[in-house]
Amino acid sequence: MSDAVSGSDQASDQVVLAFERRSEPARELAAQAGAVAAACHAMAVRFHQGGRLIVFGTGGASTDAQHVAVEFVHPVIVGKRALPAISLTTDVATVTGVAAREGMDAIFAHQIRYLAAPEDIALGISADGNCASVCAGLSAAKALGMLTIGLAGGDGGAMKDSPATDHLLVAGSDDPLVVKELQVTIYHVLWELVHVFFEQPGVLAPVVVA
Repeated sequence: MSDAVSGSDQASDQVVLAFERRSEPARELAAQAGAVAAACHAMAVRFHQGGRLIVFGTGGASTDAQHVAVEFVHPVIVGKRALPAISLTTDVATVTGVAAREGMDAIFAHQIRYLAAPEDIALGISADGNCASVCAGLSAAKALGMLTIGLAGGDGGAMKDSPATDHLLVAGSDDPLVVKELQVTIYHVLWELVHVFFEQPGVLAPVVVA
């Protein structure tokens, strides 16, 4: 019986530690409220002007890119407007074809050059901010005149010092699990606040006052 109690206590301790690993990064993310709001407003303006959201990431972040795209195109909340979004990770033939000929670093930059337009939004997702293909994609987007937003973990990595990133939102943890969870929170907040801006007349374009 004592062994069972001891095992239960150890499990409880691990649960507490698991939540503690997430608490401080979550507080740091909340402290970036102003940066998140600025990114959301900039996104909403681009959507209002006819732009689309182009999302990309490798590995686990590739599924996040698909998640973001479907959230915007097919909102789960009834009554919210659909907004145009594309994930660059869904076309396996294009991704593998570009990778075979030009290398992995080019898989997103190549697609952006041929599929995107200056009024669009680029959202690159990386667990540590150092993914070369994501950084190259943001650079190609910036060169095209797109709005660029990076989601990174750790200290922001290469995205932090890159002039190609207009808005950088950082999940401040070195734990990839925590980063993943916080990035899901970030892009859900991006979706939510973009719609908040759409519901506020006058914040996306000048209003003519008679």
